[in-house]
Amino acid sequence: MKKFIVDRIEGDKAVLECENGDMVNLELKALPKNIKEGDVINFQENSYFLNSDETKARK
Repeated sequence: MKKFIVDRIEGDKAVLECENGDMVNLELKALPKNIKEGDVINFQENSYFLNSDETKARK
């Protein structure tokens, strides 16, 4: 499982920071609805999921 943090949202794309510090641009439609900057997203089995517990812990 990979973990990403939503760095920012630009139009119809989200910029995600990978665990290793790399930045990735993804279309918002590929991600969970209603994501916000600072949210923690997990990638597992070809899908992205919001990790609410880690997001709350980061804030």
